[in-house]
Amino acid sequence: MKKKKDKEEISKLWGGRFSEATDMFVQKFTSSVAFDKRLYQYDIDGSIAHARMLCKEGILSSDDFNQIKSGLESIRDEISSGQFIWSIELEDVHMNIESALVEKIGEVGKKLHTARSRNDQIATDIRLYVRDEIDNICALLTRVQSALVNLAEREANTIFPGFTHLQTAQPVTFGHHLLAWYEMLDRDFMRFRDCRNRVNQSPLGSAALAGTTFPIDRYYTAELLGFQKPTNNSLDSVSDRDFAIELAAAGSLLMTHLSRFSEELVLWNSVQFNFVNLPQSFCTGSSIMPQKINPDVPELVRGKSGRVFGHLFSLLSLMKSQPLAYNKDNQEDKEPLFDIVDTIKDCLFAYSEIIPAITCNRKEMLESSMKGFATATDLADYLVIKGLPFRDAHGVVGQAVAYAIKRHCDLSELTIEQLQKFSNLIEPDVFEVLTLEGSVNARNHMGGTAPNQVLAAVKAAKKELSDR
Repeated sequence: MKKKKDKEEISKLWGGRFSEATDMFVQKFTSSVAFDKRLYQYDIDGSIAHARMLCKEGILSSDDFNQIKSGLESIRDEISSGQFIWSIELEDVHMNIESALVEKIGEVGKKLHTARSRNDQIATDIRLYVRDEIDNICALLTRVQSALVNLAEREANTIFPGFTHLQTAQPVTFGHHLLAWYEMLDRDFMRFRDCRNRVNQSPLGSAALAGTTFPIDRYYTAELLGFQKPTNNSLDSVSDRDFAIELAAAGSLLMTHLSRFSEELVLWNSVQFNFVNLPQSFCTGSSIMPQKINPDVPELVRGKSGRVFGHLFSLLSLMKSQPLAYNKDNQEDKEPLFDIVDTIKDCLFAYSEIIPAITCNRKEMLESSMKGFATATDLADYLVIKGLPFRDAHGVVGQAVAYAIKRHCDLSELTIEQLQKFSNLIEPDVFEVLTLEGSVNARNHMGGTAPNQVLAAVKAAKKELSDR
């Protein structure tokens, strides 16, 4: 037996076709207002732009537009101040606001939805949200990069052990190492800015999927909302979520980089390395071991990379089998997207605070650089300059290293007579290249670790950051 429509069902803005009330479970299951209400600013901005365009085209009167605009601004104030009451029965942010508008200004409020659908409405809201959040992420990236550049400048001459396979490889400067982090974030910055170009197109006016019969001006609403242009195809406009996936992909790469930073900071901060000290305000203690200062924030950043990766896969899975055009599946895009943005911003903020407060234990860095025969490649290069083919030089140095290992000393601690056992090309000037300072200074080319190259890279980075 069919249920009669009750008062609650009649209040639904789409309820005219229905003769049965929506099941209470279905209301809760399909409602998105619990999470999409954070889009209210963008929803109201889009509605005002849409109403202004309708007025310009003569579809709304000036009086109707002024009432709608005033009502929407009043609702914005109520939401901002926490006075607005959100209803699950009204499903989403759009219908909550529209219903409140009708209640506030009467029948005129019902005219707002002329020539649009919730499909192009939500597509517009999300693009406005993502565009703003990309700008926020880029601002935080710039802040972290600036902190890295300043620390790199301070540590441009600090000798630091360079690693491959987490084994001592060659000496570098700590400033050079930090600028490697800068370069990773610079690529992230460019990816987000590039993503923004594709986000910054307006789907408003695409309506449900086919456009509208009303004489609308999509270029005008795009201009009002700061979009570069309208999207080209109404079907694609309402169903596209590529920009969200792109944001997730760029965010996943960024989190990969932040996770790598975290791993190094956790290692360097340990007593086994003791290269750096992290600010205690960003560390925690142990409930049982009073001596502990744990690098929990870098560890959490490292861990949070996994949730961002998961959200990327979730969004890809969400879209992979959808036929054109809009489907209810797309409601599931928002929670992953919101969490990606929140996670990225929190992690970047944390590093923007941590990096300026890092202090270096230069003595420990230097002592570690002396271990593991870090200047072995310099000795091989020295022999090549003297005329020995590199492969032969490699073999000679390998023998010298084995000899030094047996004597528990570094190459620089061997005597000239001992070194000459392995090649008569070795002369007393060899000790100039076997010092750590000599090693880093010798790599004096663009992109090299020499202190003056680090300072040149710092100068270039500062200019790049100031030009943004």
